[in-house]
Amino acid sequence: MEFQMFMNDVVQSARNDMEEAGYQQLTTAAEVDEVLQEKGTALVLVNSVCGCAGGIARPSAAYMKNYEVQADKFVTVFAGQDKEATAQARSYFTDYPPSSPSFALLKDGELKMMIERHEIEGHEPIEVVQKLERGFDQFFKS
Repeated sequence: MEFQMFMNDVVQSARNDMEEAGYQQLTTAAEVDEVLQEKGTALVLVNSVCGCAGGIARPSAAYMKNYEVQADKFVTVFAGQDKEATAQARSYFTDYPPSSPSFALLKDGELKMMIERHEIEGHEPIEVVQKLERGFDQFFKS
């Protein structure tokens, strides 16, 4: 019971981190489709309770809200928690196996770039931010 309460606290903290950073939580498949099928650009964070990689991904995601090139939408799904929403988001990430945490850059509903867990875990947050910045510059710059 104590472990479950601990995990609930960890999950809620990870959710709060992204909400405070200005990310919209997508918790259903319908919400995912509504947002990702719109015209425009989106950064999707597949959030995770994984301490090591998640502790790199969330601050990197938060930083991108301050980058000079912006996505139209900053959204997140939570792997292992909002299973339906995560599965639906991953249906847009064709040719990539499930990976969490991870980032997807989409333009007009089309995947332009993925940053998978193996590109996050064991790396410094600045390295992840630099990958995201390159993607924003390449795919989101007007």
